[in-house]
Amino acid sequence: MILKLLLVISVIAIVYFFFIKKKPTINNSNNNPQKDDIKNNDMVECHHCKIYCEISEAILSDAKYYCSNECLEKN
Repeated sequence: MILKLLLVISVIAIVYFFFIKKKPTINNSNNNPQKDDIKNNDMVECHHCKIYCEISEAILSDAKYYCSNECLEKN
C-alpha cells in the first residue's frame, strides 16, 4: 500500500516538474543597462570627472550622472 502511494506521488511530482512548472524566461532585450534593476548601492560614473559614486548620491541630468553640483555646472 505504501509503495503504491509513493509511486503515485512520484508520478505526480514528475508530471509537475516536467510539464506544469513554468521555466524562467531569458530576457534578451537591448535596453539601456542603467534602466534594468538599478539598486541604491550601485555605482555610476560621473560624466565630468569620471569618478564613481553611489547612484543614491548621484545627480541625474540629461540622462547623465554627476557626482556633485560643481560637476553638473561645469558641463
